[in-house]
Amino acid sequence: MRAGAAPVPDDPARGLALIGPEAFFSGIVGASASLSEVRERIAWVAPTKATVLITGETGTGKELIARAIHAASPRAKRPLVRVNCAALPEGLLASELFGHVRGAFTGAVERRKGRFELAGGGTIFLDEIGELSPAMQVALLRVLQEGEFERVGGTETLKADVRVVVATNRNLDEAVRYGTFRSDLLYRLNVVPIRVPPLRVRGGDVRLIAEHYVRYYARKLGKRITGLSPRALVALEAYPWPGNVRELQNVVERAVILASRELLQAADLELPGVSAATGAVGESSEGRARIEEALRATCGRVSGADGAAARLGIAPSTLEARIRRLRIDKFSFRTRFRD
Repeated sequence: MRAGAAPVPDDPARGLALIGPEAFFSGIVGASASLSEVRERIAWVAPTKATVLITGETGTGKELIARAIHAASPRAKRPLVRVNCAALPEGLLASELFGHVRGAFTGAVERRKGRFELAGGGTIFLDEIGELSPAMQVALLRVLQEGEFERVGGTETLKADVRVVVATNRNLDEAVRYGTFRSDLLYRLNVVPIRVPPLRVRGGDVRLIAEHYVRYYARKLGKRITGLSPRALVALEAYPWPGNVRELQNVVERAVILASRELLQAADLELPGVSAATGAVGESSEGRARIEEALRATCGRVSGADGAAARLGIAPSTLEARIRRLRIDKFSFRTRFRD
């Protein structure tokens, strides 16, 4: 590294510059109105002890929101502990959250503290909260209602001095209707909801984020790349980003690795369905017909097991983006019922 050069952070999101002065928003970049609303809500809720429910599609940056809430709170000097509720089976998740005593189960050779204890005085971030089993939902509800818990296999009641922030990409209201998520737990979690907007509705934020990642990966990989060509910018802003910010990060990293010129070109981005020559998004008439056929068969329903997205084998967010791009009126199909 040359003298005076700033080190490259291990996590590229930590290097994102904020449009605004608040240090605790580091990592949340963008100037769109929808993102400004998110920042405003973070600023209001962070100083309180309220439980926060962060929702949004996969890859929108829900963990960054949780980190910003913790960093702006009076608990900022205490730990922020993250748990992915979908990553562990129920038996292990209970031990992970609440700890266990020696002999609680096979392999429990010593007492172990759980994440709620480790986060004492700080914040616990429960990601993928919609994947909790019914039994774990009951255990979490008790912590939220009474502020106490027991280690697995133990009898001692422990106090939980933690701020709880949770996140999900699922529709929990729908899960309640289907009976897979407790309504009383949802009420406890949904004290302050924060909806993270998908990248496709954030206007010029795509350019700001892409330019950051170009600088970051160029420095990390030691390449002389200074920015994006006009056609590359058109391509980025035309693409619907079903994978959101995470997908954008991966696209830029790959482009920087493969690029041979100082400006990234549209061809370097390798975006599906985007013309490298013009940056325009194409869609065949056959593709439109298939979407309309699926909407017709499902009476305009996009998501769910019986929705058009499932019939087409794509994510609901991807289908929604294509519907908007093709200007298909999905609501017109809701009046057409199957025989």
